[in-house]
Amino acid sequence: MNAGPGGPGGVFIHERHFSNPDIPRFAGWWGYEEENRFQMTKGFVPARGVDGWQVSTATIFNFAVHRASLEHFARAGMPALRTKSRQLTGYLEFLIDRLNREKQLFEIITPRDPDARGAQLSILTGPDGKALFDYLADNGVICDWREPNVIRVAPAPLYNSFEDVFRFAELLKHY
Repeated sequence: MNAGPGGPGGVFIHERHFSNPDIPRFAGWWGYEEENRFQMTKGFVPARGVDGWQVSTATIFNFAVHRASLEHFARAGMPALRTKSRQLTGYLEFLIDRLNREKQLFEIITPRDPDARGAQLSILTGPDGKALFDYLADNGVICDWREPNVIRVAPAPLYNSFEDVFRFAELLKHY
């Protein structure tokens, strides 16, 4: 959900695992059984159900921003977002392939099958990849650097446009 470091996170826990205290988990104080939570006794006794999987106190400001974000996701609808995601990532893939026609500059190492990837492409750059990453950052592109020579680009369907993807490819082309 693009919450970023320190933002709220979540994980799906199937109901058949809710009350199994033997499954390893992070033992957060908020997940401790409520009736004895503040007695501070040794050992972790998880709350019943999904509550026993909670880790910590929610940071209200992060959750307020996260809630606003979720409202945008709900308004757009996941089917529409996934459709646009596939289109944006496919367009990015097309543009990189077009750049590679004359000379293999970049290798996409993310699966080519849209059903086998999310909204990001990992691009193998070559020996000057970090300089390319810095050039992209200097030109307003937010992406990830992974050693030794991979740039991860993720056009987010909620707020990136096809023009953004085209401008990214133009930066690659003129580097």
